Amino acid sequence: MTDFPLTLAQYRAAYAAGSLTPVQAVREVYRRIAALDDPAVFISLRPEAEVAAEAETLPAGPLHGIPVAVKDNIDVAGLPTTCACPDYATVAREDATAVARLRQAGALVIGKTNLDQFATGLVGLRSPYGVPRNTLDPALVPGGSSSGSGVAVAAGLVPLALGTDTAGSGRVPAGLNAIVGLKPTLGALSTRGVVPACRTLDCVSIFALTVEDAFAGFSALAGFDAADPFSRPIPVGCPGSLPRRIGVPDAASRLFAGDALSEAAFDAALADLAALGATLVPVDLTPFFATAALLYDGPWVAERWEAIRGFITERPEALHPVTRAITERATAFSAADAFAGRYRLAELRRASEPVWQGIDALCVPTFPRPQTVTALTADPIGPNAELGTYTNFVNLLDLCALAVPSHPRADGWPAGVTLIAPAGRDAALVHLGEALHRAGGMPLGATGAHLPPAPEPGPAHASRDEIELVVVGAHLSGLPLNGELTALGARLLRAVATTPDYRLFALPGAGPRRPGLVRVAEGTGTAIATEVWALTADAFGRFVAAIPAPLGIGTLRLADGTTPKGFLCEPEGVREAEDVSGHGGWRAYLAASQG
Repeated sequence: MTDFPLTLAQYRAAYAAGSLTPVQAVREVYRRIAALDDPAVFISLRPEAEVAAEAETLPAGPLHGIPVAVKDNIDVAGLPTTCACPDYATVAREDATAVARLRQAGALVIGKTNLDQFATGLVGLRSPYGVPRNTLDPALVPGGSSSGSGVAVAAGLVPLALGTDTAGSGRVPAGLNAIVGLKPTLGALSTRGVVPACRTLDCVSIFALTVEDAFAGFSALAGFDAADPFSRPIPVGCPGSLPRRIGVPDAASRLFAGDALSEAAFDAALADLAALGATLVPVDLTPFFATAALLYDGPWVAERWEAIRGFITERPEALHPVTRAITERATAFSAADAFAGRYRLAELRRASEPVWQGIDALCVPTFPRPQTVTALTADPIGPNAELGTYTNFVNLLDLCALAVPSHPRADGWPAGVTLIAPAGRDAALVHLGEALHRAGGMPLGATGAHLPPAPEPGPAHASRDEIELVVVGAHLSGLPLNGELTALGARLLRAVATTPDYRLFALPGAGPRRPGLVRVAEGTGTAIATEVWALTADAFGRFVAAIPAPLGIGTLRLADGTTPKGFLCEPEGVREAEDVSGHGGWRAYLAASQG
């Protein structure tokens, strides 16, 4: 039997080797949930028999057979959405877009996880369903608002979980439980079917044991959703080389509330960055901190009121006292205040923009210091606000972020770091996040497992006896025609985008949708996600012989500087086709069109 817990890569390997089936994985998940004996992690669980039956007929996809937990402000058809407020509970009629895409990718939804009520809080204590235990030390808060999702991954119950993030709710629980929290660019993952906290700032976030797993989840769920007015066509992108110019807080911006142990742990992470070849650039975070203050001290709190206005007006006694007190502050703001807040945010965005001209990414502590349950019991507001010091400004400034475990404090408590970049550069943080996670030496949450050693440089390119083939559509891994490649013995070498000189089209015609990639004039194209596969010369010849018009094989230019052979389309073939280049790739286009 396969040893648990497993990362996504280990799940895939076990399934491929036949040492595990999705049904067996489901049985193990429910066994581990029972063994953990923490009833505050999940608000509702699907019946084990129902999930096991679903595991018998899963679609092929990048998340095939992967058990996933979902925060209980995200709709899952047939389960109540409570937002940690029993009187608010309503059984969802359909899946949220993110959940629908999970299923389309082959994932298994296990249940709905606990949260700070109405996603208001960074601590995980504001729920009538109890407090999930921090997996590293029960004296610490688990972090919120996505407390249950963070604990479910850190405890090894599931390898992937969805949270939401408005002020840090997808990063603080990750940092406090030593796992990875990916907060994507605003609009990259649809929020349709998510009960809003601040609708203009909300993100669906992803918790995982490793950066690779978090990005795999992000890639599977990303894509434009025309039915979501806040969705944006953000290309997923491909991880590239390590960013070299890393901004770090300058002396005045190093805020640890006097906690020397947390500050020393952050310095150890900065030493790792330097060892990785990064140039550390001190950054004045004053405009960032001023932006963060707008989230709760400014009119944005009115968005929280608007999200549940009917409910809180009719049933104010149904809310958790702290949640109610925070939300009712919205009544002190006027429409004029809202515009004043927007003007102030525009000023602060402009003031922060020059920072990105001198750095590739920003590295900050995920939080100044861990907080205890005792401290939050004595003061429910102050320690919560402190946890958001380095998180509250990110969504307001339209940035993406990746929280990763790093060196623990000397007392063993967690002290992770968060990498931040401008909108659309989610993929650019991946390799640096992986390297920092590995350098920190932390276990994968509370599972006892560790990241495997960094892989030796391998054959990212074809051998002398092979030919590289670039695929952009249904032959991508996990998609319907990928079996045509694997049947010929092809092996995946790398995922890499084209240079920004191409347009991608959805070709007209009956049968399965097909893409057409066309080279265009400089300045009129975009980068398109691809995979590069290696085939023997004989297999390459047999594969190419079966390609129908208007498709053909030509020479592509890729972002890694290589020029392998790959699928191209005759210009005549796209005359009546839909231009889907804005999705950044065929997989993202399919996800958007199916959502």
